[in-house]
Formats: sequence, C-alpha cells, structure tokens
Amino acid sequence: MSFFSFELDPALAADPVFELHKGGKMAISATVPLASRDDLSLAYTPGVARVCEAIAEDPTLYADYTWTANAVAVVTDGSAVLGLGNIGPKAAMPVMEGKSILFKQFGGVDSIPICLDTQDVEGIIAAVKAIAPSFGGINLEDISAPRCFEIERRLDAELDIPVFHDDQHGTAVVTLAALRNATALLGRRFADLRVVISGAGAAGVAITHTLIAAGVEGANVIVCDSRGIIHGDRGDLTPIKAELAATTNISGRTGGIAEALIGADVLIGVSGGSIEETALAGMAPGGIIFALANPTPEVPPHIAHKYAAIVATGRSDFPNQINNVLAFPGIFRGALDCAASTITDAMKVAAAEAIAEVVSDDLRPEAIVPSPLDPRVAPAVAAAVAAAAARDGVAGRVPRAPSTSAPQPATQVHTAY
Repeated sequence: MSFFSFELDPALAADPVFELHKGGKMAISATVPLASRDDLSLAYTPGVARVCEAIAEDPTLYADYTWTANAVAVVTDGSAVLGLGNIGPKAAMPVMEGKSILFKQFGGVDSIPICLDTQDVEGIIAAVKAIAPSFGGINLEDISAPRCFEIERRLDAELDIPVFHDDQHGTAVVTLAALRNATALLGRRFADLRVVISGAGAAGVAITHTLIAAGVEGANVIVCDSRGIIHGDRGDLTPIKAELAATTNISGRTGGIAEALIGADVLIGVSGGSIEETALAGMAPGGIIFALANPTPEVPPHIAHKYAAIVATGRSDFPNQINNVLAFPGIFRGALDCAASTITDAMKVAAAEAIAEVVSDDLRPEAIVPSPLDPRVAPAVAAAVAAAAARDGVAGRVPRAPSTSAPQPATQVHTAY
C-alpha cells in the first residue's frame, strides 16, 4: 500500500486539523512563465547554460541569478519537537512545513524543510555544510540541548551565511521585547530588574544571554535547572551551565526555585515543569511572570495574576502570547536583504526593540507584544536587523528595496500548526 492510499482512522479523518494537513502545507511554484518554447529555452536549456557559465566564472553573481538570496533551510533532527520531544525526522516534518509557510507568509522568505535522519552532532554539521550552497540562511529547529549549542556555534563559525537556532534566539528576542514593554508599563528601570529564569535548556540559556546583552545586570539574574539554582560551587555543571554560573547569580544564592524567587521582579519559565504557588509568594509585589511552557504553562495564568501585575504565556488563547513568529521571519528578512554573514547579539536586540516599538503607543498589561498577525511586525524587524548588521560590519550590501520585505496578507495563514 502506498503512503497516499492508507486508510486514516475515521475519527482522525473528520478532524479539521488532519484535513488541513492532508498532502502537506506547502508546494513549489515557478516565478517565470513556462508557456512557450521560448520560455523553456530561456528558463532551461539552452539559456540556463549561459547563466551557469557566468556564475562559474564569477561566483559573486550567484546570489543575483539564483533563488538563494531569498532562501532559508529549516533544519531539524526531530529530537526536541514543540512539546512532543524526540519524535524523529518524519514526525517532525509537519512542524517544519509549518515553519516554512510562516517564513513565506510573514517575511516573504522562501524556505525548505529538511528533516535529517541523524542525531549525531558531526553528522548534522556535515549535512548542513553540504547543503549550505543552496541557501542564503540556515534556521536550526527543534534540536535538543546541549547538542544544539555546539551545532549552532560551529556552523555559524564555518559558514558565511546566517545560522540561527530559533528555539534559542527567537524565543529570547520575543521575551526581551515583552519584558521591555512590561518594564515600561510598570515604570521600572530595565537594568535593575531581578530576574529568575526557570529552565537552562536552549531557550533559557539564550534568554539569559540576550537579557544581559540588552542591559540587565548579570548579577541580578538567577537561572534554575531541574536540580535547582545554578551556581559556581555545583559539581554537576555542563560547560554551558558553567558559563551561566560565571556570569549570573554573583551573590552565590543556592537552593531551589523558591529560594531563587525571593525578592525577584521577574519570573521567566521555559522549563516545561510546574512551579508551586508557594514559591511565587516570595516575589517582589507587582512583578512580571512569563510562564512560557507549552501546552501547559509552569504557572496557570489565574494563579500568576495573584503575584504579578503582568503575565504572559506561550499560548494563543491567553493574552500576551510570546510567539516566535514575531521574530524569525523579520530577522531572516533583514539578514537576507543585507546579505549578512551572521546574526549578531546587536541584531537580536534590535529585533526585540522593533517588536516592542510596534505596540508602544497602545501599551496595556494585556497587550505588551503585537499580535502574530500584525502586518507591521516583520517589516519593522527586518529594517532594524539590517541596520544593526550594517553597524556591526556583517552586512554584505545595502538592504534591498522595502517591497521585498512586505509580508503577504496575514489572513491566509494558520498559525496553530
């Protein structure tokens, strides 16, 4: 029996989710006419040979005469998919297709999902390097920690195109944007915030680095993993966690999440676990809780509101959704438009500030970030990212005309993939 002829359980067949995903969620379409012999001779043989020869003689023509200047690979090994865990490359494909259509819908970026049948660090690095000439950027997706850190670091160092692990940096960028606006609403000084991050995986590590890069004092940040507060005297720290211990929790506080939260202004949950209400009672009054685990937040919003003035989650059915789609389409749009060779910390901070600015004139406790469907977001992020790339000296050209950054109408996309 072929893949396309198997019988789906009738209950699933009646589910609108399965109906939407049937046959996949994306396709390839031509950008040139193919209606005549002349069209064929220009688009393919013999005309294409002239373009190939010109690129072979002058490789700098490559970006102008292929799709690569607007193309991103969405690469996964299926080891840490959404809230599903290690489900492998085939089961990960629906999510990667979803990522690709979000790239196109919101950033105008062409994207191909690539699910690798290996979870070996060296194998993934070799595979991505081998396919890199086909793309202008690499979006790493749903690769488990701590492997994801080395994979991204090495690919970023060895490739001359942007490499971006969205589970780390997309989450960090949107979290920073939300925290900027929450702080402004509460009249707090951003640099003085006392922040606790529950979770030291990909997102937790990136959020920590990004907040410090944006001006939060590392001394005022405490990171917790499943064994409690990360501090320099712990003997079980991985190299990544040892780096966190060296730059955060300078006072050397020890204990668990309850001890970490004593006097905290901000709790950011990216752990996938749960935090008892008794631990929240130690927070400073009128604070901020971002409980971002999906589908079940670390703290239910109705409980979080007892202890915080502003609450955010990762869910679309509560106010203040911290959704990566606010970040990655515009980040790659801006990076591609200016032919950036990498994505720097300053580019990430600029993206966060652009997201925050979109709603700055209408800030409310229940609206500290824009809607993922807001058409203003991706162009604003793209412009800010390209400008930051130029300041950092990693831009290869002046950004393209704004028309290439314009997203398609947001009403056509289904974000719940």
